Amino acid sequence: MLLDIMKKNKCNEVYLIAEIGQNHQGCVETAKKMILTAKKAGCNCVKFQKSDLKAKFTRSALDRRYISDHSWGKTYGEHKEYLEFTKEQYRQLQAYSNEIEIDFTASAMDETSLDFLCDLKVPFIKIGSGDANNFPLLTKAAKLSIPLVISTGMQTMSTVDKIVEIMRQAGNNKYALMHCVSAYPTPSNDCNIRLIATLMRRFPNVTIGYSGHELGVVITQAAILTGARIIERHFTLDKGQKGSDHRCSLDPDEMQTLARSIDEFKSKDYLSISTRSATEVISILRGGHQLEQALDESNANEKYILDSELPCRLKLGKSIVASRNLPEGHIIQAADIAIKVSEPPGIFAEKFFEIIDKQLKQRVNEDEPITEHALSI
Repeated sequence: MLLDIMKKNKCNEVYLIAEIGQNHQGCVETAKKMILTAKKAGCNCVKFQKSDLKAKFTRSALDRRYISDHSWGKTYGEHKEYLEFTKEQYRQLQAYSNEIEIDFTASAMDETSLDFLCDLKVPFIKIGSGDANNFPLLTKAAKLSIPLVISTGMQTMSTVDKIVEIMRQAGNNKYALMHCVSAYPTPSNDCNIRLIATLMRRFPNVTIGYSGHELGVVITQAAILTGARIIERHFTLDKGQKGSDHRCSLDPDEMQTLARSIDEFKSKDYLSISTRSATEVISILRGGHQLEQALDESNANEKYILDSELPCRLKLGKSIVASRNLPEGHIIQAADIAIKVSEPPGIFAEKFFEIIDKQLKQRVNEDEPITEHALSI
């Protein structure tokens, strides 16, 4: 079904992904319960987040103190390790998903995890917003035979253009772009649902989806009526649980409401039209102030990094770091640098290729961020 949607063989279907992420609290049995509940709610797929911590984070990022009501460890590394499933646990969860007939996949948060998910033979691989500007990862993923779903939160339109160009150069047409705002939860006036129609016009051969972080389901319903054909929402069994993602997740009743609304839209032939105007969508969904804010046309032709996304970009946005000790005066080559979440941050990942052949005016040690100050003009 997903591949048919990507190839636009089916334009009146919607593929619904329950993003379990790390809302399983580090427990395989809880994860299995969530998979079954998502299946019963009407989801087509459950998705997790796969990371190799040393490949995704610098040592300083892992070692920093993490004082929060949502913390599962004294340091951020301990916190993430607690929530990270092993490869064998992933295989168990995949087998369980296969048994109850729901698609199983994960986001590849680094190149090591990309390789693992490829070996796992998942139906598609998700590239999250935090890696939408990680052009080396995207270039590698584009050369695989596995379909890709790529979120675009915390990115500008020029970065989205670059993603599409990477796919074109690889001859890859088995991918979709997801409109996304990386704010948790996303205010309704930042959802910019009309950007979906803009992306559809700008990239007419690419399926456009929506990965939402707002509260409730009505704005996601609006995204579907606007043209999104792949939908992803975070999923939880209980919004009151420990963990920062639970609040902006859908609970089982909300996910079931969303799934049933997709069936209703299909039965009323609402999806036979590829995109609808804001006025039409508001009429179908019977209005409301938040819906009107989300469908406001004022920024429909623009995509830029929003103020509400800055906390996530600063915490989890990826930087360029040294992959080995680099002496003063060194001319940077691709093998000298990597892309990781760094504390403190360095030059953002989208400039990876731009700093190749630049000279360092100071020493940068392995796993340290490369900053603008470290480069000769």
